[in-house]
Amino acid sequence: METLTQPLTETKASGHMTAAVLYGSEDLKIEKIDIPALSPDEALVRVKVALTCGTDLKVWKRGYHARMITPPAVFGHELAGVVEQVGPEIAENLAVGTRVVPANSAPCGACFFCRNERSNLCEDLLFNNGAYAEYIRIPGRIVRKNMLEIPSNVSFMDAAMAEPLACVLRGIHETGVQPGETTVLIGCGPIGLKFIRMLSCRSVNVIALGKRPGQVKAAERMGARAAFDVSTLSDPISAVRRLTEGSRGADSVIEAVGSPRTWDWAIRMVRCGGTVNLFGGCPQGTRVELDPTALHYSEITIKSTFHHTPRFIREAMEAIARGEIRARDFVNAEMPLCELPSMFRHMKHRNGEMKVAVIP
Repeated sequence: METLTQPLTETKASGHMTAAVLYGSEDLKIEKIDIPALSPDEALVRVKVALTCGTDLKVWKRGYHARMITPPAVFGHELAGVVEQVGPEIAENLAVGTRVVPANSAPCGACFFCRNERSNLCEDLLFNNGAYAEYIRIPGRIVRKNMLEIPSNVSFMDAAMAEPLACVLRGIHETGVQPGETTVLIGCGPIGLKFIRMLSCRSVNVIALGKRPGQVKAAERMGARAAFDVSTLSDPISAVRRLTEGSRGADSVIEAVGSPRTWDWAIRMVRCGGTVNLFGGCPQGTRVELDPTALHYSEITIKSTFHHTPRFIREAMEAIARGEIRARDFVNAEMPLCELPSMFRHMKHRNGEMKVAVIP
């Protein structure tokens, strides 16, 4: 697996750009660095908008990401922009001025997992970061496999939501949710709300669990049939089961928090024969105790969904073009790049609820 973070210096770079450079835990600086130089099969994209997300907040807190970024480097991965320059090998197929969404990764297409339609687990998965900058270099593999032209009816801000939406759509697919079923969604942050919206668009009855009144209201706006503030519930499991047929439990539960307590809730909220998707990853070193009786005798299927694939990046853009999801329902604020360090400090105390559009 290869990780490509935007380097701080490049030989033969033409000019300078402003970028947010992560040096370590909660150490983010706005600096002038060289505009990246291109290899023959690469593209340079002028960033029109970059969106913050929970993953970037975690990276900022920890100061690194084992699979995606090694400081010091520019980071950020949800973006939309305009092709500014192209290498000679792709000049005939990609025009300067094209509006594009580059995904933050691309699989190799040849390894065991790629051959078996699990390219999100690619043994040579190439990650790319650097959205919090005026320009970002897009590696050739991403240009070829996972960079899409933005439809004319889609704004840059809406298009920038393609990457997290692709993860959500793949999560729904892997869970096997069908129209008319009841799904519990645990967690009403930006990702959880996207799940609620897309499930509701597919005629799924969604029961949502958040942790404060604002999240409950947002879940209801996204289409949840019922939404609970868990801080007011003495027994969330019973509250959910009462809303299901015969109090048997939900057909599926998607956990989008990432904690031992909510993992346990998910397994206790699903019906016999149902499916639990542990979408929210727990912190490294976490240990979770599960009731083996419930798993075995209730025939519960447990799955987890990591990342996205080129198929779901395309499906996400199609959903955005249809108007099924809009940035204005999720983005709380806009700000210039220079304010990003202070915004992360503010987000630290908001538990990742905010999603901010960064305009370089």
